[in-house]
Amino acid sequence: MTANERSDLKLHLHHAPIEIERKFLIANDAWTHSVVGSVNIRDGLIASYKSRKVRVRISDQIAVITIKGPRRGIARAEYEYEIPLADAELIMSNICGDETLEKQRYLVGHEGTIWHIDVYGGILNGVVIAEIELKQEDQKFALPSWIGKEVTGNEFYKKINLAAARRATGA
Repeated sequence: MTANERSDLKLHLHHAPIEIERKFLIANDAWTHSVVGSVNIRDGLIASYKSRKVRVRISDQIAVITIKGPRRGIARAEYEYEIPLADAELIMSNICGDETLEKQRYLVGHEGTIWHIDVYGGILNGVVIAEIELKQEDQKFALPSWIGKEVTGNEFYKKINLAAARRATGA
């Protein structure tokens, strides 16, 4: 990874202390024609309590700890801090255990916006979710033709619930 690519990746990881995002299912694979980049991601859940969570994430060679507050509509407080990669690996193995999720995140451009398409492996193999991060809650954006049903706020599509359902069914 070049210094420029690492810098670009950091721009997609670090953002304002408020996360405003909407999530959608994918209707078809047409998004694959507009990919502008991708990154391998491993997420480890450290703690979750009353819609708040703390996770560790490794994106290629960048590691962060993220603290998320409860949702208020489509917004929530989010604080993210870069940590040493070796520490993140230890946290993943010693604290997160089987609460680790794997995904390939594709960055997809559409009409001046960047969509994140998360294609999960491991326990969530086959799950594909599109996300768009917004600057404000009422921000207008064009829906690509490959976007399906909106699942923002749908408890079923929270990663922790999807993983629990997969474990329960042995899928």
